[in-house]
Amino acid sequence: MPISLHFEDNRFEKQPVNHIREIARAIVLDEDGNVALHLIHRDDMFGNQWYYETPGGGVDEGEAPEEAVVRECEEELGYRVEILSFLGDVLDYYNKIGRENHNHYYLCKRKEKVGIHFASSGDTLIMKTEYLPIEEAIVRMENQDEDLVAGLVKQRELPVLREALRQISALKR
Repeated sequence: MPISLHFEDNRFEKQPVNHIREIARAIVLDEDGNVALHLIHRDDMFGNQWYYETPGGGVDEGEAPEEAVVRECEEELGYRVEILSFLGDVLDYYNKIGRENHNHYYLCKRKEKVGIHFASSGDTLIMKTEYLPIEEAIVRMENQDEDLVAGLVKQRELPVLREALRQISALKR
């Protein structure tokens, strides 16, 4: 059963929501069963910080989340992906910019290489992408800083990674 979670932003002062962003994110498996994690660096209004995040990004107008997750993986990872399952939805907020995020998560398998072609300003925050055993990805997320955006990402991504581990383990049986 897909997860459905709702998290508040307790890192930044509450602001009224002035826009909603639909986001498609992926837990992407490579040929060895490792998952992709981006190492992000930002030095902006949210602070100077390093943290891990799963691939994904905004759903374009007229685009389904399933289409968006495939497109985002091509842009950020340089691979076409096949969606294996829907992991669930996470609703969260970025108070600092008055944004409500509707995150749709998918478990995907990496397919043919197409080459990275970053398309958004957010893509420039990706310093590198690592493929790790999912247990290691979970440990990295557990050890991630609790402050600022890193903490918001951690609270959103950690339960999804744990659900992905559950589903991956079930697939192996």
